[in-house]
Amino acid sequence: MIRWIISFLIAFFMGMIIAPMIIKVIRRFKAKQTILNYVVQHKDKEGIPTMGGIIFMLSTSVACFIMWKGRYNLAAIILIITLCYSLVGGLDDFIKIVFKRNLGLKAYQKVISQTAIAILATIFAYKNMYIGSEINIPIIAKTIDLQWWYIPLSIIIYIATTNSVNLTDGLDGLAGSTTSIYLATFFVVIASTYYSASQLGMTFYAEELNNILIFIAALVGSLTAFLWHNSNKARVFMGDTGSLALGGACAGIALFSKNPLLILIAGIMFIVSSISVIVQVVSFKLKGKRVILMAPYHHHLEMSGYNESKIVAFYSIITAVAGAVSICIM
Repeated sequence: MIRWIISFLIAFFMGMIIAPMIIKVIRRFKAKQTILNYVVQHKDKEGIPTMGGIIFMLSTSVACFIMWKGRYNLAAIILIITLCYSLVGGLDDFIKIVFKRNLGLKAYQKVISQTAIAILATIFAYKNMYIGSEINIPIIAKTIDLQWWYIPLSIIIYIATTNSVNLTDGLDGLAGSTTSIYLATFFVVIASTYYSASQLGMTFYAEELNNILIFIAALVGSLTAFLWHNSNKARVFMGDTGSLALGGACAGIALFSKNPLLILIAGIMFIVSSISVIVQVVSFKLKGKRVILMAPYHHHLEMSGYNESKIVAFYSIITAVAGAVSICIM
């Protein structure tokens, strides 16, 4: 437990130290956010530095490499997955900055990149002795072997989760807060599995889980430092550099711990973001009408009169309650 706390503290303090420097560098290179012309309520955010995801990605990576011991193949792969998605997001942000527009990579380029990472991550998990094709079923406390169906399911989960977290990143502190609570939920769930593995004498598996817990603790610590600078009013945005990375981490942790179904509960607000966009687009395409004022749903709440801090509080509270439910049913 001490190693988990130290991991959190290392990532937090490193994030607090490097954040001002990285923000300064971002400003120097004029890596500033451009706002879509129809998001009029955010026009005052035009020019705020973006690509701030570098802050928590760097802090997390350093903390992990300092604290990891023993077997950490699973944790290392989750970190690599996270970094790969961050790289895709970083390229997207770079294009937006260079061409001074809010649209970066083309849709098909994003899909191909995200799918490629998902396929490689899925193949690793499928062939790994500690993961395989089994997933845990909440409530009944049993596992089910999906066999080859695990492969398409896993790929879909990676793509859906990364894009859902990305869609949730629309208000100051929103994605960072909800993701931190989501990660805390999985920390508790995986910690329980770790203690069970330790008691059963599954030493190697326990070491792998312990290092995943170190990764989660470090990521939450670095996100806490990032939120110091990202909460309303934000001094820096995480950009796709950060949001796609967080989505990759959320998916990887759930799949590597054999708990992908928990995403439906612990990640409920990510799902709300995605469903609101899908319903809005389908309705507008078919009927020419909008179901809500603006998608994703957090923008609808904004246009309904709620301020950003209140919406972030709503999302955080709901995620925390959903997290508590997730822990109870496992």
